[in-house]
Amino acid sequence: MSIEEDTDGVWRIAPPRPARPRRRNGPRLPPEERREQLLDAARAVAGRDGLAELTMQAVAKQAGVAKPVLYAIYPTAPQLLDALLRREHSRGIAQVLEALPAGFDDADPDAEFEEAVIAFLTAVQDDPVRWRLILMPADGAPASYRGLLAGAREKVVERCAQLLETGIARRGGPSDVDVELAGRVMLGFIESLGRLVLSNPELASPQALRPTVRALTRTLPKDDKGTRIIPSGGSVVSAWQAGNARTPPEHPASP
Repeated sequence: MSIEEDTDGVWRIAPPRPARPRRRNGPRLPPEERREQLLDAARAVAGRDGLAELTMQAVAKQAGVAKPVLYAIYPTAPQLLDALLRREHSRGIAQVLEALPAGFDDADPDAEFEEAVIAFLTAVQDDPVRWRLILMPADGAPASYRGLLAGAREKVVERCAQLLETGIARRGGPSDVDVELAGRVMLGFIESLGRLVLSNPELASPQALRPTVRALTRTLPKDDKGTRIIPSGGSVVSAWQAGNARTPPEHPASP
């Protein structure tokens, strides 16, 4: 309680003011669990409000902790943002590599490609917050994160090129394809489909896009005589071009 002067100049004993409720920080967590909790909260804020609204106050409120708890793990907002983007990127790339076939063995490469793309698009559909950060990074994303995306993309292109070499050999064409360029075209096509799933999920579900994916493989010709892979400046060269072509007949000797 306290003694306060009333408007008529009489001093009165005022009742005690109710104490402000203290923010509950929840149970104490090990640092690694707390870090994941805070990143989950940051992801929720980014998914709901966008990266521009990813403030320390908003994240602390979402996590249900006082700001000092957040600052103890992530002293600055850029450090929090960097940790969030790197975590989501790492998990997203793991999903991509998991969707890609390890090899073809006796499988049909065209069917394997189709299923790999549908698996990726399903992952995008199931976790739009993560994939929006990867496929549609906002202007608020730091330059270091854009560099991380570019580096990871090159690794995926390399893996696509390896699969193309094996797949083209097994399916029998097309010949004379630069697998690195084809891998970049393939990845760009898949990324475009992923953005379509994010921007128009009702129209562009993975299953709705399946015929489009299948149609892409049907545009690739096959060689009647089959194809084997011979690296030549990064290109796939058909066997008859590599030395199995018919030699021209010799001209008969003049009498």
